[in-house]
Amino acid sequence: MGLDQKTNGSSSPATTTAATTKSRNDTATTQKKDSLDSNLRTLLEFKKDLLIEQKNAEKKIQEINTDIEATKKNIDDQRIELQQLRTKLKGVNEEKDSEFTKFMELKNSLAEARSQMKTLEEKAGSAAASKLRKERYDISVLSKNLDQIEHDIQTKKLSKDQERKLVARSKEIATKLHTLNVIYKKEDRFRSISSQYGMLKSKMNKIFDKKSEFGNKIGELKSSIDNLLNLRESLYEERRKIIHNIREAEAKLEMVETQLNAIHFRKSRSAAEEQRHRRQRGGQYESRGESRYEALQERARRSKENQERWNTLKDAALKKMSSGEKLTFDEMKLIFGDSNTG
Repeated sequence: MGLDQKTNGSSSPATTTAATTKSRNDTATTQKKDSLDSNLRTLLEFKKDLLIEQKNAEKKIQEINTDIEATKKNIDDQRIELQQLRTKLKGVNEEKDSEFTKFMELKNSLAEARSQMKTLEEKAGSAAASKLRKERYDISVLSKNLDQIEHDIQTKKLSKDQERKLVARSKEIATKLHTLNVIYKKEDRFRSISSQYGMLKSKMNKIFDKKSEFGNKIGELKSSIDNLLNLRESLYEERRKIIHNIREAEAKLEMVETQLNAIHFRKSRSAAEEQRHRRQRGGQYESRGESRYEALQERARRSKENQERWNTLKDAALKKMSSGEKLTFDEMKLIFGDSNTG
């Protein structure tokens, strides 16, 4: 067999090593490019979600600000109404204090007049007092009779027996007239006091009704204002939380932008390196020794192990992010970084 046949029949170790190295380099480049593209898609999607979240949060803050202003205005209006009610209640209390003294005086006077009426009735006897009251409408007749009797006594010639009867009759009528006048005066005073007391009592009832009405309204307003103050504070707290979330989103957006810039830079650098390697591969025909081949194998093995370890950590970080947990900076780098950062 000639030398040329031997050469053409099988590839030399150097050629095989070069081909294997080229294939591995191409595979590593492809994996690196795929990883960058995957990270880029993930980052762009995350950025989109963050921007939507930020926009919705800002809209929510505007709505909360509107609610806060409306609540504050409502509180101010109700405080003005509360002050007006307190002023009215103060006036009612002053009126009550002023009229209450008169009311108690009339009440005591009425009790005293009622007691005097009762005493007179007890002295005259209930039947006699009733009869006297019935004779009230005959008082003018009694007065005329008394005047006539006194006139008869003075002008007519009477026997002693007749004169004695007329004098007795005169005393009886005079006593009735006196008793009636006393009772009538007491009754008139009692009725006058009773009438004044009734009117003042009605007025006092109205005063107490107003006092109760204003007191109830004041209580309701105070309760309403307390509720509005609690509502305003809850709106403030909700706004603070949303602002905090917006700041966190802004920080994440800043980190995403940094990662996007890094990926674009690495993609540009990778494209330049790939182009340079293409130019270099055209003139690379030198065979490489076994030691170089083994070194490449070892490097590929370590790279594979590192890649697997990185993938495991990245999966754990992605699960944590999907569950809504807060990520550390290193975990963010795992998700949005590049495994081949060497």
